[in-house]
Amino acid sequence: MIEGMAILHMSQADVVKHFVAVLAKVRQGSEVVIEQGNCPIAIIKPSKAADRMISEVIADLNARGSDATMRTLRVTLGKASKRNA
Repeated sequence: MIEGMAILHMSQADVVKHFVAVLAKVRQGSEVVIEQGNCPIAIIKPSKAADRMISEVIADLNARGSDATMRTLRVTLGKASKRNA
């Protein structure tokens, strides 16, 4: 199912079935290409280093078309922390 590191190709059914193992491989640096038949539909890959400043994260989100601001992130993070409490 999941072997070694690097780029792994998996069906979406296998990703759903082994999601915890997939995330463990991603944490170790592997990329997972999710395929439907022989067609890639998504890629799961490690995020950039977490040591970025929040202003850099917002600038990156804005460059990708998001309208994120410090205020919207606080609201989003506040809702997430209440759900996890």
